[in-house]
Amino acid sequence: MKLASHTPRIPHLVQALEALAQKSGNSEAADVLLHELAGITVLVAGKFTNDRTADGLLDAFYLTIGCVSLGISLNSDESILPFLLKHGAEHVFQMGFRHIKELASLPAQTLIADFDNDPYIQQRNIKALFSEICRADPNSSWTGDESYRKELLIRRENQDIIACAKWLRKNHFAGAIVDSDLDASAVIAIAVMFAILNDGRIVARTGQKDIEELIRRAREIKPDAETGWQALLKKSPPEYQSLLRERMDEFKKSIVKKILSKTKAEKIITEIQNCYAGVEQDVDYD
Repeated sequence: MKLASHTPRIPHLVQALEALAQKSGNSEAADVLLHELAGITVLVAGKFTNDRTADGLLDAFYLTIGCVSLGISLNSDESILPFLLKHGAEHVFQMGFRHIKELASLPAQTLIADFDNDPYIQQRNIKALFSEICRADPNSSWTGDESYRKELLIRRENQDIIACAKWLRKNHFAGAIVDSDLDASAVIAIAVMFAILNDGRIVARTGQKDIEELIRRAREIKPDAETGWQALLKKSPPEYQSLLRERMDEFKKSIVKKILSKTKAEKIITEIQNCYAGVEQDVDYD
């Protein structure tokens, strides 16, 4: 099998410094740039690493390289060196760090809890992303901007899943569910499973008795799952329909197929509770 080729790419800041070194008459610009980078490194060491040790300053230097490189990569449509000289290292660093903060504000997963809003937790998440994405050894290949773009896509998808789950909760048949803890994937799974009954309800939380009743009724009336799903999609806002449709197509070949089969109900109940319902199930048996 032929592996995909990979072209090593040094950080954008290093590319800019190398280009600057090859140009004559830029000593003043070089002095200003190096002075800015030194100041940024000291600032990063004080806030994120350790400004009292050599290792701490070295880590801060690597983070400075990566964050400035991220700012260049995500904001520049022109050549690297002209962009850096035009805006200055400090401003470009701020561009890169702003992207890190915006990324950290998006959900890393679809299971959220009240403590996620704790300022300490939020700052910790910013620091973790900053270290993960922006650390750049000037002598090694750097892919922090690619990692950023991939993580951004994942988190935006998580954001859509959470928004869909919140809408389902708001429209829960028994009344809106108000709870700061949320297992968004479980909410969507529950809604999709119960929609096969096509009884007009949107179900966003369940319990063992409800699951037992779902299986009993489904086997009794043998519903057309597609009809019930189309009814749910018709009620849903357009921005959530593709996400719900994707989950429906997945469940058609898995758990819904088992619900409508002759598989023992106890086995299906256990699977739904352990693999689909997550924390979105009420304890209704002693």
